Amino acid sequence: MTSHKNKIASLLLLALAGLGAAAAQADQLADIQKAGVVRVATFDANPPFGSVDAKTHDIVGYDVDFAKALAISLGVKLVLVATNPANRIPLLQSGKVDLIVADITITPERAQVVDFSTPYFVTGQQFLVSAASPDKLEDYGHGRIGAVKGTTGEQALHQRFPSVRVLSYDDIPLALTALRNGNVQAITQDSTILAGLLAEAPDKAKFKILPDLLSKEEIGVGVKKGETTLLQAVNGELVKLEQSGEAAKIYASWFGPGSKTPQPRGFKIEAQ
Repeated sequence: MTSHKNKIASLLLLALAGLGAAAAQADQLADIQKAGVVRVATFDANPPFGSVDAKTHDIVGYDVDFAKALAISLGVKLVLVATNPANRIPLLQSGKVDLIVADITITPERAQVVDFSTPYFVTGQQFLVSAASPDKLEDYGHGRIGAVKGTTGEQALHQRFPSVRVLSYDDIPLALTALRNGNVQAITQDSTILAGLLAEAPDKAKFKILPDLLSKEEIGVGVKKGETTLLQAVNGELVKLEQSGEAAKIYASWFGPGSKTPQPRGFKIEAQ
């Protein structure tokens, strides 16, 4: 009987410990504010969302400006953690960062392991090809296409073109190098990233972006599962940025006021 009671007591202690851990996890916002720092995963090689400034050596970009605004709204210091598409979610799940602000597309699969904010950007996957290549997306259904590891573009290629051989790279500059070398017939990535990549390429005249979209996607901020208070704070600030016009200013500063890139006009103001 004593042994049985001891087992029950042990189980109760484990249960209480589990509840305590869950309560601690559910208060990440308080932990961030207590520490005075929010750690944000963002890109350092995917302009215009995030890249290293050649003069200051700081990470700058569209996503970085949103990360700065979120840090200010939380009243804490911003620490940027450079990442690539494949590492974004592992960094969040391991607790090495508090938020993902790195051009991450909201998908049902990712939503099983990450909570997403309301979208703050709308984009779509396109193809970058050599200037002399065909203009129709369907003409690339049996070739070799480059994509960045861990991106929705990689997934979309497999779904739309089952016969395509997808070659995956760590980042978009490496994919562009593969296109230059003829290792792939095209590379795919968000339309905005491709536009930024092409704008900075010294041989931009040798390439073109195909007009057809491989997919249309909404971009959100990634938050650890179950952190509802932190998620509400993020959503609240994103809504304020949209309502105040600051979101549009950030957009214009990185894409230009005359850009035809889809703007986040579909922002869900009612979302909390």
